[in-house]
Amino acid sequence: MERKQWHAEQEEEVLQYFSVDKSQGLDGEDVARNLGTHGRNVLPKPEKVPEWRKFLGHFNDVLIYVLLAAAVVTAALGHFIDTAVILAVAIINAMIGYVQENRAEKALEGIQNMLSSNATVVREGRRLEIPADEVVPGDIVLFKAGDRLPADVRLIEANNLKVEESALTGESLAVKKQTAAIGSDAVLGDQVNMAFSGTSISSGSGRGIVVATGEQTELGKINTSMVETEQLQTPLLRQTAQFGKTISFIILLIAAVSFIYGYVFHDYPTTELLLAVISLAVAAIPEGLPAILSIILALGVQTMAGNNAIVKNLPSVETLGAVSVICSDKTGTLTRNEMTVTSIDLQDAAYSVTGTGYAPHGEIVAGRKNDDPSTLKAFLTCIKTVNETSLWKNGETGQWEISGEPTEGCLLTVAEKAEADIPALPPIDKIPFDSAYKYMAYLVETDGAKRLYIKGAPDRLLDMAYPEADDEDRVEWEKKLARIAGEGKRVLGAAYKDMPPETSEITHEDLTRGMNLLGFAGIIDPPREEAILAVEESKRAGINVKMITGDHKDTAIAIGRQLGIGDGQQAIEGRELDGMTDDELARAAMEYDIFARTSPQNKLQLVTALQAQGQITSMTGDGVNDAPALKRADIGVAMGIKGTEVSKEAARMILVDDNFETIVKAVREGRRVYDNLKKTILFILPTNGAEAFLILAALMFGLTMPLTPVQILWVNMVVSVTVSLALAFEKLEPNSMKRPPRPPETRLLSGYYIFRIALVSLLVGGGILLVNLELHDQGYPAEVIKTITLQSIVFAQLFHLYNCRSEVDFALNRNFFTNRIAFMVSGLLILLQVGVTYLPFMNTILGTVPIALEYWLIPIAIGISVFILIEIEKWITRSIIKRRSIRADEAEA
Repeated sequence: MERKQWHAEQEEEVLQYFSVDKSQGLDGEDVARNLGTHGRNVLPKPEKVPEWRKFLGHFNDVLIYVLLAAAVVTAALGHFIDTAVILAVAIINAMIGYVQENRAEKALEGIQNMLSSNATVVREGRRLEIPADEVVPGDIVLFKAGDRLPADVRLIEANNLKVEESALTGESLAVKKQTAAIGSDAVLGDQVNMAFSGTSISSGSGRGIVVATGEQTELGKINTSMVETEQLQTPLLRQTAQFGKTISFIILLIAAVSFIYGYVFHDYPTTELLLAVISLAVAAIPEGLPAILSIILALGVQTMAGNNAIVKNLPSVETLGAVSVICSDKTGTLTRNEMTVTSIDLQDAAYSVTGTGYAPHGEIVAGRKNDDPSTLKAFLTCIKTVNETSLWKNGETGQWEISGEPTEGCLLTVAEKAEADIPALPPIDKIPFDSAYKYMAYLVETDGAKRLYIKGAPDRLLDMAYPEADDEDRVEWEKKLARIAGEGKRVLGAAYKDMPPETSEITHEDLTRGMNLLGFAGIIDPPREEAILAVEESKRAGINVKMITGDHKDTAIAIGRQLGIGDGQQAIEGRELDGMTDDELARAAMEYDIFARTSPQNKLQLVTALQAQGQITSMTGDGVNDAPALKRADIGVAMGIKGTEVSKEAARMILVDDNFETIVKAVREGRRVYDNLKKTILFILPTNGAEAFLILAALMFGLTMPLTPVQILWVNMVVSVTVSLALAFEKLEPNSMKRPPRPPETRLLSGYYIFRIALVSLLVGGGILLVNLELHDQGYPAEVIKTITLQSIVFAQLFHLYNCRSEVDFALNRNFFTNRIAFMVSGLLILLQVGVTYLPFMNTILGTVPIALEYWLIPIAIGISVFILIEIEKWITRSIIKRRSIRADEAEA
């Protein structure tokens, strides 16, 4: 359909465009033609991936390919126990991945569910109830309170019509609608002569011409944007995928060289040589790593849930630790979403108001001691009387709550803070508030006289009290107004007019002249105290916080100043972003920290621009129209209280309490999880290195294989996963939130990690090889040597666990006993290994034999030796780091 600005068209032009009469509607021929042209009023559904294909997708990993190839070879050689165990490992890994990551894409389903199921239309002069998917452009649609719009319509009749559009536009209040054409440059939220698909009628009734259906509606555009928006892979998944490819290539290369070497120089039988090469491949692959990574991430998810942050997929936990920019909504997230009067300006007096929120705790503090309290009482009486909101204390929660408009609620609160009793006078007659004239007025009786009280927009009240623009009093009031607005406050005025005693009704005509301006109330949505601290913590952690709001620029800057966001001077508006090139947008996204008068499209622009600059970005949102930005962000954060279902499904994290502090807590937990993931890798990979070293040495020197494939898988899957689980419970590193976010390109294995893994592999593998050679020379049976080898690797792991609890700090520090899980898994591991050695069925499965007690000294001695040597290495590393730090400080000085 032709893209037109329907809100800018006159009613007659729209009717003419669709060749329709508003009282008769379309005829059957028109409906059929339009249905053929535009299609049914439905949104396209994505193709659903079968569950079996999702499960098989978890085998799509190069390391799994190597394992499956090993299973095929062992089956061909008749070693079916080895085959069964290898296949079991591959299947278990796939099942863990499938269960943990099987989160069906429901965001689009959420949008589908917003569509109306039925619609009332006028066709051929008759009123018909039809399925919503049969509505076509040109249809005349009727609607009333409680209905949901089936399509985008240009209104041609509006009877006290208000439409709830928060899910689409982010506007929290229902929008009063009208039918007159408006300017072509009006943004979606200002198109008051339009009603959009998926929104609902909160009050009144109306009718309109359908101008867009299906994909062409505003809801359809969001649906299309959701489909087209790419959800980026998390840094951890990118790194582990690259790690898997690299290690697979190295394993296959070493296996091929080893096979050729063993075949040429040692004349091994082909079957034995193939089993040895398979043992090498199985030893080098960290089979337990995917499982333990999933477990550590899942534990992080549980911890975050306890802190009011629901994380929907596991890798997102780790991504939180890498976040470098948090883009946050203002209202309710950074602020309390409780309007508060903080100042009262009268003609000859100024007052400050203490306390925040709706609780009437605080004082009205005079600027001067001799200020006349009667004028203040008159002002407070006006704003308490001309008020349609209720304020009360909830007996169950103990919280003060309102029923009605937040702005009116805070006026009741400030009236309750006065020292004197402020009355709420009953109205004799009233003029209700309307956005068309921006005020409300009550006629009341006070002290036996009739008085008209009015509350509303300051500019309207100034016109009523001081019609002449150059009036000296008006000029002074305008100065006060500019100062209050410049502080980022919303301003509301109060005025009165004494009326003749016989007055029983009031009209707008009564308000045009003769009003006496009482004063202005300066109102803010105060920042959350905890949000101020969280912003400060974010800055210390090197995370840039950007505030995104629909407020005006001055208000946004003032709130940002209180929160510590931005420089207190500059901000940029959404309409400025709309006209920028990609390069200009990228510069603006990095330069500005406050974005005012923004649209949901601006959020998507900002996310894309920040990501193009290499930033790991978190973005908050609550409306349907925020869904594309939430999906695109590295961490999309939906509001749990005020968020729509669509925004929650598109996001990767949901805030149960809508509080910015919760995001920072989640970042803190993400950093802890990532640190523990690194410790786990530092712990697990030396085991694979030591096993591969032993098998390579056996191939090179023509020795009997020190371990069977099943024994290797026991160590790699059962032992490694059991012991490394303890590292998931390590506390946050002391300086974790004082270091900048790691760059996205940071390698999973740093140079130091590679050195440390190689060192431990050589220490463990070399020590066991020397013991094996000695035992072999003394004539011990191969089964005994393999059992001692198995236990030596396990005990080396056990002692190395305590090395890894701290990356470079001394292991036996004051936090040594803080992780009880480490000692529990150590005890469990010892019990497991005793069972492996002395239980007959374990002997059969793993090929072990019972050994005398004195032989346990060998594994224990190797474990203690590794622990001591690595602690010495850590001490040397700390010394080197300290010297480098001193040199760097001296160079800066």
